[in-house]
Amino acid sequence: MSFLLSIFYFFYFAIVGVYIIFMPKVLAMSGYSGVEIGVIFAASPLVRFFLPFAFMKGFELNTKVFNFALLVMMGSAFSFFFSLEHFYRLLFSNIGLGVGLGLILPYMEFVALKEIGKENYGKVRLFGSVGFVLVALVLVKFLSSSQVALNFLLALTFLTALISFIVAKKVEIDTEHIAHENGASENILKDYKLWIGLTLMQVSFGSFYNFFTIYETAHGISLDMTIYLWSFGVLCEIVMLYYQGRFLQKNLLGILKLTTFISSLRWLLLFLFPQNLALLFFSQSLHAFSFALFHTAAISYLHKIYKNKTLAQQFFSGLTYGLGGLIGALLAGFVYEYFQAYLFLSSSLLALFSSVFLELWRRDKASQGRL
Repeated sequence: MSFLLSIFYFFYFAIVGVYIIFMPKVLAMSGYSGVEIGVIFAASPLVRFFLPFAFMKGFELNTKVFNFALLVMMGSAFSFFFSLEHFYRLLFSNIGLGVGLGLILPYMEFVALKEIGKENYGKVRLFGSVGFVLVALVLVKFLSSSQVALNFLLALTFLTALISFIVAKKVEIDTEHIAHENGASENILKDYKLWIGLTLMQVSFGSFYNFFTIYETAHGISLDMTIYLWSFGVLCEIVMLYYQGRFLQKNLLGILKLTTFISSLRWLLLFLFPQNLALLFFSQSLHAFSFALFHTAAISYLHKIYKNKTLAQQFFSGLTYGLGGLIGALLAGFVYEYFQAYLFLSSSLLALFSSVFLELWRRDKASQGRL
């Protein structure tokens, strides 16, 4: 199972790499304006945000729904070939792809935690980071036209669907039994302080994901060196994913508080020393904590405290990477436009508030023995 899950993560995050690195360029090459590109790419995180609420109303993320999501994902990827020149067709294709990807990952995260455990999760998940980086390095050499990117997207989508289907067949009975046993009525949002804390962490990444390259090159760091900084951060992420099992034996909520605080320090370093290469590489090394350790600790903690585990993973995907990613991008754009010098100071404060909300939630729940 570990081998199959590793292949899944590799291809899934290779899709993500094509989608977020190259598709904006493809749309620009096709004549879309900045506003149109922004609207199209805002659709996916919005879809990820709204999906979990549908499942609170009685739907279940079982094997049948999962297989339907695979078909939606493949159909949407194929439809890009016929919708690229038409804004509204492309918007709906993008929404369909968001639905497929938004349903598939929470299901597979649940399977991964159930089948291999949180201690071994990182050694499997790291292949997603490898796939993301590898597709970027390969596709940049071949991206001569929009059709090349669409071919990559379709091929990777098909391979992801194939591996996902095989994994689902192997765990079909168990996952359907657990989904039925848990039901879908659990009010996860009653723990709003926890979810605000988790979401604010992702909001703080808006400046990094959308403006890090622009920010550093504007401060005199060369584009080549900035790419090295990106690559170094991903390398540290991979190392942490491989070795993080020993950390996850500890207090998971404590790890979440620690990683959010470290992230606050990371963004503060970028604010104070945007031209100091030694400190820039050090701040990038903290990506191992900000992303890798935080992500695994978060999904493991939610898997531990909630009965409806698939719904919890859906909310983590929808609220943090969906709503948090959307708000983070919009907020970072506003700060960069009007208060450019304070871009990463705002991120530092957001990560610090994330840590504060996690502590407030800990205090609220300590007496209930849910930690």
